[in-house]
Amino acid sequence: MIENYLRTHTNRFLSSYLILLTDTIIAGIAFALAYGLRFNFDFSAMNGDNLLAGLLITTLCRLICFVLVGSYRGIIRHTSLEDLRLLGLAVTMSTALTALVSGLLALGSGLWPLYIPVSILLIDYCCCLVMLAASRFGAKALYWHLLLVGGGRRQPVLIYGAGQTGLLTRKALEQDPDHWYQMLAFVDDDPAKRGKVLEGVEVLSRQQAYRRFIKGQTVLPQVILAMESGTPHQRAQITDFFLQYDIPLKTVPGVRQWMDGRLDTLQIRDIRIEDLLERAPIQLFNDTLRAQLDDQVVMVTGAAGSIGSELVRQLLSHHPRTIVLVDQAESALFDLEFQLRQHFKTALNEIRLVIKIADVSNQTRMQHVFRDTRPTLVFHAAAYKHVPLMEEHPFEAVRVNVLGTQVMADLALEYGVQRFVMISTDKAVNPTNVMGATKRLAELYVQSLNHSDPLLRRTRFMITRFGNVLGSNGSVVTVFRQQIQAGGPVTVTHPEVRRYFMTIPESCQLVLEAGAMGQGGEVFVFDMGEPVRIVDLARKMIRLSREPGGQDIKVVFTGLRPGEKLYEELLHTNERTLPTHHPKIMIARVAALHVEEIRFCLEQLRHQLTAGNDRALVSSIKRIIPEFISNNSEFSTLDY
Repeated sequence: MIENYLRTHTNRFLSSYLILLTDTIIAGIAFALAYGLRFNFDFSAMNGDNLLAGLLITTLCRLICFVLVGSYRGIIRHTSLEDLRLLGLAVTMSTALTALVSGLLALGSGLWPLYIPVSILLIDYCCCLVMLAASRFGAKALYWHLLLVGGGRRQPVLIYGAGQTGLLTRKALEQDPDHWYQMLAFVDDDPAKRGKVLEGVEVLSRQQAYRRFIKGQTVLPQVILAMESGTPHQRAQITDFFLQYDIPLKTVPGVRQWMDGRLDTLQIRDIRIEDLLERAPIQLFNDTLRAQLDDQVVMVTGAAGSIGSELVRQLLSHHPRTIVLVDQAESALFDLEFQLRQHFKTALNEIRLVIKIADVSNQTRMQHVFRDTRPTLVFHAAAYKHVPLMEEHPFEAVRVNVLGTQVMADLALEYGVQRFVMISTDKAVNPTNVMGATKRLAELYVQSLNHSDPLLRRTRFMITRFGNVLGSNGSVVTVFRQQIQAGGPVTVTHPEVRRYFMTIPESCQLVLEAGAMGQGGEVFVFDMGEPVRIVDLARKMIRLSREPGGQDIKVVFTGLRPGEKLYEELLHTNERTLPTHHPKIMIARVAALHVEEIRFCLEQLRHQLTAGNDRALVSSIKRIIPEFISNNSEFSTLDY
C-alpha cells in the first residue's frame, strides 16, 4: 500500500508549498534556538520583546529569500549538493538582509529592541543551515525507508564501475518513475576503490559481489556495465564471468550518446553480441576523408542494404555535395530515404539526396543514372551474397555480381569517375562456392581496369575485402537472434565452423578510409582479428538473452550447406600483404589479368547466360579461376 502510494505520488511526496512552509518554520525555530544559546538558556537574562521582534524580522527575511532563490522547488527524494548550494545561498542572503533590515529599523525608529546582535545572527546562520540540510536528507531517507518497508518487487542492481559514469547511472535509476531498483553495490576492478563507500554504497570486487549477492540467491541481481574505460577484452571477461551464473547484463551508452547530455534509464540497454566483439575502436584520419569527400557527388550502389545504408549515414558526416542512392529494392530504398530525412535533417539541408531505383546489371538504365548524376566517387556495394542461394542460382550470381560490376566499372571510366571502390568478401579467396567465385571474377575485372601509367589513369579502381558483418541482413547473428526469440533451437552447420566478424559501422569506416588512401589497383584487406567459432557465438547469444530461470535453448548441428567451408581466408595461398599508414588496413599483392583477357572471359559468360545451363556456366567460371574448388555442392563433380 505504501509502495503504491509512493509510485502514484512519486513527484508529489512533499509539495513545494509544504516545503516552503516547513523551511520557514525551521528558520523560526533556528532563531529561537540561537537566541537561547546566546544567553545559555538563562530565561531571566532574555528579553521577550527582543526575541519576538527578532523572530518576526528573521523569519520574514528568510521567507523572502527562499522564494527568490527557489530553494524549496527541488524534489526532496533527489536532494543533492546543488540543493544544498541553493539552501546555503538563501540562508546567506537572508542573514545579510536581516542584519540590514534590523539595523535600519533600529536607527530609523530609535527602537533598539528591533536590532539583532551580530552574535545571534552568526549562531542563527549556523543553526538554520544545519537544520535545513538535516530536514532535506531526513525527508529523503524517510522516502526510501518507506519504499523499502512498503514491500513489492524491486530489481536488485549491481553497477560495474565506481567512477563518474557509475554515479550518474545510479542517479538515473533513482529518478526512474516507472521502475524501482534496489542498489546493492558498486563493483570495480581498481583495488584502490574496493572497500570504500561511494555516496553510501559499498565498492566491491567481482568475487566479493558474487559471494554476497549471487551465490545461493533465489533472486539474482541485474548487472549494469558503466565503465568509463577498459578494453573490449576486459569487457568480454566481465560479461563471461556473470553470464556463467545467468546474470542479466545491461550496458550504458557512451557519454556522446546521452540525450541532452543526461543519462536516462531508457538508454540503458541489454548487452548485445556486437558489444562483445574483442576489437579496439577504429581511429580514422578524418581530415583526409573530408578532403576526399568534400563537395563531391558520391554514388552508393546497394544503398538499401546493410553495408550500403551505413556507408550513406557515414558519408553524411563528411559533407559531400550530393549522395546518389542506387538499389533495385523499392521498399527498402523508400524506408532508408524516410529514415535519413528524419534523422539527418540538418545535414540534408546542405547535402542533396538523390534516389535511383535501378539494377546495376542493366547497362541502359545505369547509363541514364550516370548521365543524370555525374558521380565523382562510386562505392559499389550491390551484390548477391548468400552462399546457399547463389549455389542454387548461378545465373543471378553471374548477372549481378560479375556483369553488374562490369557495367558499373565501365561507366565509371566512361564518365570520368575519380575513384571506384568495390566492396568484396573474404569468400572470394580460394572460393568453394559460386558466390565467392563470382566476387573473385568481379575483383579481377575491376583490378584489370587500373592503368599502370599514373598519367593515363582516368579512374582509380580499388577493392576492399573483409569477412562477415555482425547484424547485416541475413547474417548468422540476425538468424540466431530470430531463432532465440522463437524459443529455439539455434541451428549451427558444424561444430568447427569459424568466421571472421566485424560490426557494420567498423567495416564501413574502413571502406571509406581505404577509398581515401588508395592510389589505384589495390586490394585492401582489413584486420579482422581472430576468427570466432560459430557455436561459441551461438551459445554466448543464448546466455545473453536468457532470463533467470528461463528455459534452455538447444544448439542443433545441421551439417555444412552447399558451398560452405569450415574456415574463411583473407588471402590466397600465393598472396602477401603490404602495410599502409592505417594499422587495420593492408594491401594484398594479388596477381591481375590483362583487361582484354578478362573481358573475353566475361563475354563468354554473357553468352552462356542466354543458354541457361548452370553447369556449363559454373564450369566456365572454374576454367577462369582454377582455385575455385566446390565444397559440398552439386558442382563438385566439375572439379574432376
